[in-house]
Amino acid sequence: MSGDTREHATAHAKLNLSLRVLAREATGYHQIETVFCALELADDIEISRTRSGVTLEVATPADEPGNVPDLGPPDRNLAVRAAAAFADAAGLNHGVHIRLVKRIPAGAGLGGGSSDAATVLRALNRMQKKPLPRHTMLTLGASLGSDVPFFMTEAALALAWGRGERMMPLAPLDPAPIVLLVPPERVSTAEAYAALDSQRAMTPAALQPPRTWSDIALHATNDFEEIIFARHPRLGELRQLLEEAGAHIARMTGTGSVVFGVFDDAATARAAARRAGSAHPDVQAILTQTRSA
Repeated sequence: MSGDTREHATAHAKLNLSLRVLAREATGYHQIETVFCALELADDIEISRTRSGVTLEVATPADEPGNVPDLGPPDRNLAVRAAAAFADAAGLNHGVHIRLVKRIPAGAGLGGGSSDAATVLRALNRMQKKPLPRHTMLTLGASLGSDVPFFMTEAALALAWGRGERMMPLAPLDPAPIVLLVPPERVSTAEAYAALDSQRAMTPAALQPPRTWSDIALHATNDFEEIIFARHPRLGELRQLLEEAGAHIARMTGTGSVVFGVFDDAATARAAARRAGSAHPDVQAILTQTRSA
């Protein structure tokens, strides 16, 4: 039998401060090296017990009314898949209802789905009188996607390699204001990897654990930018806008389409967001900051 019947949790977004794509395995997966950084921007999740099955309710924040985002079929949602995988592993004799208040833009490289999945796994495990062991939880997380292991660690900053499952949590950097520019364009992750495979040879990288934002700035790169910007030129324009507005790091995260800027102070970040909104009215500008713990 389970313990608690309800659990509230927060699922934070992430940035790839650096992303190098290495060799393509025979299985089709790619080796990567990346620096993950958690953001304060987050979805809210409530888990409750039901009689059977896994159900999903998606809502918008009370302070940000709008259309409920279309996250696709529930059975393909990572949060639902995480709950189903946990139920099988733990032998649950009841169902699970997930209420997801969505703040992280979907399908934009911010890891919202992966964070939701990791958060659901951790929340369900806290609800059990006999929680699953750590190695089982990590295996469940890794089976759901390459970004999920980072969120399972709950680290603010981490160096990851392999398929993203090999990880070194790092001491968090000083909190920094972040501007996220979210265009309506969306980028297919599968197509991005296929295009990258067809246009260049992949060479080994050697990321070093960063200790300061200056370290990050020296190595901030994203191997997808050249190929994605050629197909979606406005994303390159958005990155340039952030650089010109004072960002000391401006990059695309993941395979896009979100472009982010790291700023020294909140006032400069706010001015950059206003500038982006004036130049690109259809682009959503989100002000947030990096997590420090």
